[in-house]
Amino acid sequence: MGFTNLDYAILAIYLVATATFGALVGRGQKDIRDYFLGGRHMSWWAISLSIVATETSTLTFIGAPAIAFAGDLTFLQVAFGYMIGKILVSFVLIPGYFRGELQTAYELLNSRFGSKIRTFAALIFQVTRALADGVRLFATALVLSVVTQISDFWTIVIIGAVTVIYTYFGGMTGVVWNDVIQLFVYLAGAVLSFVILLDKIPGGWAQIHTVAAAAGKFDLVNLQLNLYQPYTLLAGLLGGAFLTFATHGTDQMMVQRYLACGDKRRSQIALILSGGIVILQFWLFLVIGVMLFVFYQQFPLHEELGQVNRIFPIFIVQEMPAGVSGLIIAAIFAAAMSTLSSSLNSLSSSFINDFYRARIHPGATERHYLTASRLLTLAWGAVLVVVSLFARNWGEVLQTGLTITSVTMGSMLGIFLLGILSRRVGERAGLVAMGAGLAAMLILTLTSQVAWTWYAFAGTTITVAVGLALQAVLDRA
Repeated sequence: MGFTNLDYAILAIYLVATATFGALVGRGQKDIRDYFLGGRHMSWWAISLSIVATETSTLTFIGAPAIAFAGDLTFLQVAFGYMIGKILVSFVLIPGYFRGELQTAYELLNSRFGSKIRTFAALIFQVTRALADGVRLFATALVLSVVTQISDFWTIVIIGAVTVIYTYFGGMTGVVWNDVIQLFVYLAGAVLSFVILLDKIPGGWAQIHTVAAAAGKFDLVNLQLNLYQPYTLLAGLLGGAFLTFATHGTDQMMVQRYLACGDKRRSQIALILSGGIVILQFWLFLVIGVMLFVFYQQFPLHEELGQVNRIFPIFIVQEMPAGVSGLIIAAIFAAAMSTLSSSLNSLSSSFINDFYRARIHPGATERHYLTASRLLTLAWGAVLVVVSLFARNWGEVLQTGLTITSVTMGSMLGIFLLGILSRRVGERAGLVAMGAGLAAMLILTLTSQVAWTWYAFAGTTITVAVGLALQAVLDRA
């Protein structure tokens, strides 16, 4: 049916409303505690929904249906692993973040090991977040370019500009409350897509079940012991658990949200609740992918698909009624901006607290740090735009984004576990252990076909083992 003027109008109104709301709701900030942590008194349920929205980028909205379209439902094994990881974060790592007045996750490492490990960890976070979220920004631009035929460059600039505006003015408060709204927008878009697909497929759910079951699309558990397959039961549960243990336990983007709750118990409830919502959400997106498979079995595409990630955007543009396409595309924007805004705010927070205030310009006024934080939001926005322009040829977007994160986060989790579970390991051994874990994962990524779901587990294990072994050697010396 194509993207009509009504669809363009709906999308434009949504983008303007998002930028305006985010900017207005975050007014009245006096210092970086307000700007980065919402004054430490944000509602736990809003934080929970914000966590879900933040980890649900366009990679999920277009990537998860693409996975099921080309494969089956076994990605859900990873989602259940995510839940295990969130429970581990809640009881192993979160208590440490409420001992003192921390602003970033890496201040905890400073108090345990020293400034060198804090700096190294913050640097790893910033590089990882910039690369992974650059991919997410490109994924959203890919959707818009399919719809409008505008070049990748301009679609990336449009998305980045809107997100930067409300993050710049709104800070953490604007980010979280926009996340809450965006969660409902993109879930409504997904449910609407489900209903329209169900209506368009002759025979309804009975036909979907017959065709999809015959093709193995409803396979949920893969019991193979194969290190090269990402979606086996063991890789999903163990790999998913360690990936989430790392990302949600040591990544400033998530730790900020716990600190914004202002209370250990409320942040634990928020995180665990988000795990249940994410499982249901992934199920919905994967089933949409199965339904797309059945639909295009009966109504084959008249064009070359190219990247499988294009399948859902193509359906939205070609099959959705006028006006509905605009709503669904707005939902995809919502998924993207919720992640990107969180990324910008957390990158700025880490740089200000772990570098600028700690090393470059200590002792300045709170007003100075607040102004610098906003300027850094602009700078990081520019960085993500540049990274996204290079991400065009990095392969399948969901797997690419998760792989980037998985390569570095094992080393991060390893040093946090060494700090919490062992009092023997010092800064020297810890630094070497982090470097060894990171180097091992880079080598593994470049030289082997081991599935990305194993990366966080492997990186954590190597980092912990090297740290303990080296400290034992140093103690004997």
